[in-house]
Amino acid sequence: MLQTRELFDSLASRADHLDNQILAATADALSQCEQAVTACATGMLAEKEADELRVAINRDLDCADVASATRRVLTRGTDADHRLLTTQLEACTLACERSHELCSQHARHHEHCRLCSQATERAITACHKVLQALRP
Repeated sequence: MLQTRELFDSLASRADHLDNQILAATADALSQCEQAVTACATGMLAEKEADELRVAINRDLDCADVASATRRVLTRGTDADHRLLTTQLEACTLACERSHELCSQHARHHEHCRLCSQATERAITACHKVLQALRP
């Protein structure tokens, strides 16, 4: 299986301030986040109190969609539109924070929420690293 870092290294050179290691780690964190929040939403749907978890389910599904879109934009490679990428990373950070906010509250009671909370936290940290690199 192709490693994410190898994929980024195979692309034409990027601006000096966008390090391939940071980009690869962020793409991996976003992929893991997408998987975790999707699984968490599915897990919450299976709970007896699924109706009470509706807001958290929607936040997880929003987070999955935004993380997926962000990963795809990030992975496109050269000539990235830094303004678009910055806005997308900020939106992803917000979606992850919103999901994390509720799932961290349920983490003691639901294993899928604990895993989701951890994955969203990693994605937030990764997005912040890329945002820092994009800022002059």
